[in-house]
Order: sequence, then C-alpha cells, then structure tokens
Amino acid sequence: MINTTWLRSFCTLVETAHFTRTAERLHMTQSGVSQHIRKLENQLGVALLLRDGKQFSLTDAGERLYAEGRTLIQALSSLDQRIAEDPPYKGLVRVMSPGSVGLKLYPHLLGLQSQHSELVIDYRFAPNTDVERTIADYKSDIGFMTSAPTLEKVCCQAIAHESLLLVTPANVVDPSWEVLTQLGFIDHPDGTHHASMLLSANFPQFQHSNLFKKKGFSNQISLILEPVSMGLGFTVLPAHAVEAFNRPNSIKSHQLPQPVSETLYLVVRREQSLQNRMNTVIAEARKWL
Repeated sequence: MINTTWLRSFCTLVETAHFTRTAERLHMTQSGVSQHIRKLENQLGVALLLRDGKQFSLTDAGERLYAEGRTLIQALSSLDQRIAEDPPYKGLVRVMSPGSVGLKLYPHLLGLQSQHSELVIDYRFAPNTDVERTIADYKSDIGFMTSAPTLEKVCCQAIAHESLLLVTPANVVDPSWEVLTQLGFIDHPDGTHHASMLLSANFPQFQHSNLFKKKGFSNQISLILEPVSMGLGFTVLPAHAVEAFNRPNSIKSHQLPQPVSETLYLVVRREQSLQNRMNTVIAEARKWL
C-alpha cells in the first residue's frame, strides 16, 4: 500500500516544480521531501523523476502516479475536512424526556429545526428510567429527567424546576379535602408520585392517593386532563402538561399554600463529547425550560 504521506509530498512537488517551495508548503525540510520521494520510488520499484541538477521532469511512471495520486490526495483532504466538521445547525439530535417536559420543549425544538433545515430533531417521550437507559446505551444523545439518574454511565445537571399543580374541573373554586374526596382521582403513570409530593405538603389528612376513589387512568400525557375537563375527577400534573392542554377554560389549576416543584435534570452519557449540534439543542432547551 502506498504511503499517503510520501504520495502527498510527491504530488505537491509536481505541482510546485520546486523542492524548496514543496518543503515550505508542507512545513518540512528540503532533505525531508527528497527522502519521501526516494522512499516512494523504492517502494514502487520504479523511478518517478528524471533529475538534472536542481531541475527534474517526470518519468512515465511518475506521470501515471501523479494522475491518479492527486485524486486520492484530494479525496483524503476532503475526508479530513468532513470528519473534522462539527456544524452547530446540521445533523441528527436524538432527545428523550418524560411527557410533560416534551409537551413544553418539543414545539420549540421544531421551531429551531424550521429555521435550520439541515438540523433533524428526533424526540421521544418516555419515563425517567427509559430516558436514563437509552442515554447509557448510546440510543439517545440528550435526555431530560424529573429525577436524578442512578446509572454510573450517566451524568446529570439540574437546569430547571417545574411546579406540580392540583387540577380540577373548572367549576371547583375551593379544592378542600372534602371536595377532592368527592371528586375522585384521575390517575396516570406518575400520579401516585405527584399526588404524594403535592398533597402531603398541603393536606394533613393525606396518606396515599388510594384514599381517593379512582375515577380513571391514562398513560397519554395529552389525554390525562380530558376526564378532568368533563368533571369526572381531579389530578396532579406538572405545570408544562397543564399549560399544553387545548381547552384551558374547562379545567382549573390551583395554587396551594405550600408550592412543590420537581427538579428537571439534563442528562448525557458520562465522558461523552457533545457535538455542536447537541449544544445548540441544549441551549434552546435551557431558554424555554
């Protein structure tokens, strides 16, 4: 296999027609250039140059080598540039988060993509445990979680807080314990966790969400508030999910005396080198979260 370093020296020498200028262009000594040419000739077993003092011309073998060699050198140079290229608005970025964060963030990331047509956003909604696992397995580039990760391969940084809200049908003015007991609970995958966080801080009677009659369940973040809007019960959700509901006049979110928030974490694979397009997405996420 031809040594590409020697080949580059040979092609540059042919183009400059001068050993000294070749050495300057390649940041070498003149003797180093001469050595590369001799090594190339020895490797190929043919003479490439016809020398006449400080002048030279190409042999037939030298002509053939230059004709094909320059194309190879140009391709390698182009490859170097493409590999080193790290554009901030081009390429695929895989993002994953729980639904509430996604409802808030995904429209803004689509807005970013609409401004930069070569940026591609792949956004998946998933529970915290799935987010953490896909980051660890190189299946996602960036994750957002509402609890700190536990896997050793994943690191995190707290970047925001999201309020938990008690949400009732629109006609509920005073969400007393008696009113909530009468309404019943609309559950969801994080329902027990969210209810425990918010209601235990505000109602001394609260021990567990099972104290309320279960009036429904949905695992689709955009549908959890549908039964609430129809007067079928109450629930507890992060603020981003409540803000995204398309019929806000049919529900009422209540600010309780003791506010409770979840911490939002940015998670990436430990020791991962983030590419510029990933940093672009992270910066956009910080802006909106």
